[in-house]
Amino acid sequence: MGGGGAIVDGFRRWFHRRNGSNANSNQSSAGEGEEDSSDLEVIEDPDLIGLRAIHVPKRKMPLPVESHRKNSVEMEFFTEYGEASQYQIQEVIGKGSYGVVAAAVDTRTGERVAIKKINDVFEHVSDATRILREIKLLRLLRHPDIVEIKHIMLPPSRREFQDIYVVFELMESDLHQVIKANDDLTPEHHQFFLYQLLRALKYIHGANVFHRDLKPKNILANSDCKLKICDFGLARASFNDAPSAIFWTVRFEMRKPEDT
Repeated sequence: MGGGGAIVDGFRRWFHRRNGSNANSNQSSAGEGEEDSSDLEVIEDPDLIGLRAIHVPKRKMPLPVESHRKNSVEMEFFTEYGEASQYQIQEVIGKGSYGVVAAAVDTRTGERVAIKKINDVFEHVSDATRILREIKLLRLLRHPDIVEIKHIMLPPSRREFQDIYVVFELMESDLHQVIKANDDLTPEHHQFFLYQLLRALKYIHGANVFHRDLKPKNILANSDCKLKICDFGLARASFNDAPSAIFWTVRFEMRKPEDT
C-alpha cells in the first residue's frame, strides 16, 4: 500500500514540475505542512495545459429522432416507474446480459446522465448480490476518478419491484474504445492516464476494497482525457490483513502465470 502511494506522489510531483513556473510561484506562499496527508485524501487534477484532446468514438444504437417514437421508447425503458418523467431518454449506449444503459437528460437540472436499467434483479441470487455490492460500494467511494452514482430510482411499490434504475454521471466512452480509436497518443497521455488510475487505486485500496476486474472496458473516458473506474460488481472489501484467494484477479487471462 505504501509503495502505491509513493508512486502516485511521484507522478504528482512530476506533473507539478511540468508546469514549474506557475506551481513554484503559488507554492512559495504555501505552508510546509501539506506533505502529511492521509491515504484517502482527494486531490485536484494537475494543470494539463497543452495536453491534446483525444478522439472519442461516437455512440452506437441511436434512437430515432421522431418525438412519438422517443416517447414510446421511454415508456418501454422505464415501464411503470413514477420518476420516469424526470428524465428524457436520448439514446441507448450499451446493452448486455444485465440490461440496458441509456443516455438521458435530467429535465430538472438539464444535466446529461447515464441510466443503467437492470432487468429482473431478483431472478438470480448471485446477480442480486453483485448489483447490491456495486451500489453499496459506489455510494461509499466518492472520488474524482471513480464513477459517481447520482440517483437510484425507486419502484412505485414493493410488489412491483422487478427492475432497478441507477443514474450515473455520463461519460463519453471507455478506455478500450479510446485505445482503438487513437493511434497517436503521446507519452503525456499515457502518463496522465496512469496517474489517474494509480490515484484511484490508492484511494480504493486505502478503503480496503479490491476491484478484481480492472480492464480498459471498465474504465470510462472523456475527450478531455479524464478517466473514471466503474463496474464494482466483482469487488470485495477486506476486513482484516490476512491474505485470501478471494482477492485474486477474477479474469483468468489477467492473472499472473504463477496463479493460473
